[in-house]
Amino acid sequence: MADLQTPLVRRKRKKVLVDYLVQFRWILVIFVVLPFSALIYLNIYLGDMWSAMKSEKRRQKEHEENVNKVVKRLKQRNPKKDGLVCTSRKPWIAVGMRNVDYKRARHFEVDLSAFRNILEIDTERMVAKVEPLVNMGQITRATCPMNLALAVVAELDDLTVGGLINGYGIEGSSHIYGLFSDTVVAMEVVLADGRVVRATKDNEYSDLFYGMPWSQGTLGFLVSAEIKLIPTKEYMRLTYTPVKGTLKEIAQAYADSFAPRDGDPAKVPDFIEGMIYSPSEGVMMTGVYATKEEAKKKGNKINCVGWWFKPWFYQYAQTALKKGEFVEYIPTREYYHRHTRSLYWEGKLILPFGDQFWFRFLLGWLMPPKVSLLKLTQGEAIRNYYHDSHVIQDMLVPLYKVGDALEFVHHEMEVYPLWLCPHRLYKLPVKTMVYPEPGFELHQRQGDTSYAQMFTDIGVYYAPAAVLRGEEFNGAEAVHRLEQWLIENHCYQPQYAVSELSERDFWRMFDASHYERCRHKYGAVGTLMSVYYKSKKGRKTEKEVQEAEAAVLEPAYAEEA
Repeated sequence: MADLQTPLVRRKRKKVLVDYLVQFRWILVIFVVLPFSALIYLNIYLGDMWSAMKSEKRRQKEHEENVNKVVKRLKQRNPKKDGLVCTSRKPWIAVGMRNVDYKRARHFEVDLSAFRNILEIDTERMVAKVEPLVNMGQITRATCPMNLALAVVAELDDLTVGGLINGYGIEGSSHIYGLFSDTVVAMEVVLADGRVVRATKDNEYSDLFYGMPWSQGTLGFLVSAEIKLIPTKEYMRLTYTPVKGTLKEIAQAYADSFAPRDGDPAKVPDFIEGMIYSPSEGVMMTGVYATKEEAKKKGNKINCVGWWFKPWFYQYAQTALKKGEFVEYIPTREYYHRHTRSLYWEGKLILPFGDQFWFRFLLGWLMPPKVSLLKLTQGEAIRNYYHDSHVIQDMLVPLYKVGDALEFVHHEMEVYPLWLCPHRLYKLPVKTMVYPEPGFELHQRQGDTSYAQMFTDIGVYYAPAAVLRGEEFNGAEAVHRLEQWLIENHCYQPQYAVSELSERDFWRMFDASHYERCRHKYGAVGTLMSVYYKSKKGRKTEKEVQEAEAAVLEPAYAEEA
């Protein structure tokens, strides 16, 4: 492991053509990406409104018809002639920064584009039944007026239910409810052979229910999900608390903000997130649901952060470092999507002047650019530049190791701001791909319970300081060192990010046993690509994919030190 006390010395880097392409990319973004993004957003919004106008009976009937189309399509496949099965979605449409290169291999496409309806909001069971392409913006528009919400609402509007279940989803309420997939009550899945099954945690398909999360859709096609709803109120009472000190002191203040040392549940907020702006400064934000009557009491401040001309949320929160702790009330739906317009702080790199008042006032209503369009228009050279000179990673770290992780990131990458968001990692009846540290419950550490270990997502999204200073920086090597640190410390890396993991190291980070049993039991082997090859960086040839599917993965990889 690297010596964290010894600062890295980097040489100055000579500018090349791609540096100028990136520097002036804002021209393409303003005149091409933003206008087309606005048209796409309008089209999606109109589609959502049309869907909402349909009767529940009609939406359910269309759902059944679309499921039958998927089944019919799968039964048309000739395993001897056709390639592996995948969705027909274009590679650049995915929200994550990982390029979906696996689709360059020969494949048999299945169209899931019609699965974008909210099928039912059941206020008695407190469950929302939705199709996989329903996004967070769409569902909060439907539930917030009812003072309801999904238990975990991922921040960015474009994130879809299918991506959050098959992949990874988190929010400021995850310290109570766990990850997005932990709030799922049931999943409707079309298996590789065309069978349609409903999987729950206690029926005959419970193994599939626990196997789907983190599988990246490699066990079957998710066609609907029933997700837990919770009651909410009209506003979020948000407290901004500045913290100054060393990175370990900031980490401790962060833990104390939502996991009281005396264990008093009354001190646990409904929402929590932290942002670290430098090695010595951060702001912790704790939120509690509040009624309209409370928010509008004399002397209380209401901040409608959703207006297009408002300061970007992360910059507004940073003002607490100067003016000290303060409290305000934010409309609940606007709070849920507080990071959408600026894409956390990535918007600053895409549009260097995007945070200025004049731009926000004149063109802020066009934000954010569609990530899919940014990827489509970046070209191979810019894509490689971002892989080498930019970091978009999430680290899932046990709460008691957050201080160590922050020091490691500072030494290796020096990226700020950093995002902190806690989540419970549950001890489940089976050992899934991600699982708590063995014996965690015996130590009674801060935030842990007998049934779940408290983890934290450390979001590392920005250009490293070395790149901003014009110094050499090898992104692939930095990510490789980060991944090795994660493996050594029982931590995880969400699969949407660009990874440098070898297959062996992938299965050292994740546990393969239950996943592989499901792959074989439900006929995914030889039909759907394995999760490692679907997540792997770089292009995949047809031969490579076929060889990978023919090989039998050794589960022992996951058990080795």
